[in-house]
Amino acid sequence: QVQLVESGGGLVQTGGSLRLSCAASRSINSINAMGWYRQAPGNQRDLVATITSGGGTTYADSVKGRFTISRDNAKNTVYLQMNSLKPEDTAVYYCNAVRMMAWGPRNYWGQGTQVTVSS
Repeated sequence: QVQLVESGGGLVQTGGSLRLSCAASRSINSINAMGWYRQAPGNQRDLVATITSGGGTTYADSVKGRFTISRDNAKNTVYLQMNSLKPEDTAVYYCNAVRMMAWGPRNYWGQGTQVTVSS
């Protein structure tokens, strides 16, 4: 089992910055990939960024150049640095962890943290 706890959300003005944190209950060295997703009201949950155990990263086109995902293995924590925030970034942000099991991938989710960008 993996418990994920997000923090760092809040209200920020357009152009501002926030850093989200996701603390895992076990060593993230044992987790194949971690990432951030977001869901705005009435929308589906969309991928924002991912980082693999090897450090490889991917980003949604809408956040490239503005958001950076990183990991601190010693703290079992993954971060999402969000700069140049826009109102369309407003959403609940969820941390995700994927562990490859013998039978396939298993996903774990945090409870979510609200990010609101005012215009």
